[in-house]
Amino acid sequence: MRSLLELHDLHVHREGQKVLEIDHLDVHPGEVMAIVGPNGAGKSTLFLALARLLKSQRGEIIFDGQPLDKLDALAYRRRIALVLQEPLLLDTSVRENVALGLRFRGLPAFEIQQRVNLWLGRLGIAHLEERPARRLSGGEAQRVSLARAFVLQPELILLDEPFTSLDSPTRARLLEDLKSVLAETATTTIFITHDLDEALKLATRLAVILGGRIHQIGAPRSVFDFPATMQVAQFLGRC
Repeated sequence: MRSLLELHDLHVHREGQKVLEIDHLDVHPGEVMAIVGPNGAGKSTLFLALARLLKSQRGEIIFDGQPLDKLDALAYRRRIALVLQEPLLLDTSVRENVALGLRFRGLPAFEIQQRVNLWLGRLGIAHLEERPARRLSGGEAQRVSLARAFVLQPELILLDEPFTSLDSPTRARLLEDLKSVLAETATTTIFITHDLDEALKLATRLAVILGGRIHQIGAPRSVFDFPATMQVAQFLGRC
């Protein structure tokens, strides 16, 4: 199977220290790859490198067959979407926030309206469309952030700990809805998380990152049942 995204011998430094060293990682079209690891393992650094917000010191990232550093930065960012731990919403209505990226791309008004209506409905926030973003709960704000990402029809979506600040019932409902959306759209997804339950819920494949290196990749249940190293077993709580 061809890969949408490939990493080869990737080294990333921060403040003069090497914090990420990925020998190889590939992500296939339509899959949900969860990157799991404890705080400080290098997950957020990997996210920033994939978002082209942090430059690597060595190695390469290949997107759809092309080295990332050879692609125009704006063209690449128009093919992906980001969802962060804290939703970065403008002080406008829910509808305006979801439509923002489409307006930047100059889509016709009718198409913008159709796409926004679709994703307001899919994420269960149509009834909030005129509410100012500053009056949303944490779960509602994250739904808006997800709608704003999916409305762009990205080839790749990067999720960086999007549920960390939510209470358990809100997180559970949003996970269920996101799982349905990913199944319906087959959007290739990289899901950064330290929460193993979230990873099991969403991922089709799982990569365990410890100390800036990937120690094991595989089907979630296989990784949990057969940890490759003692360090992986300890992280997964299997010892």
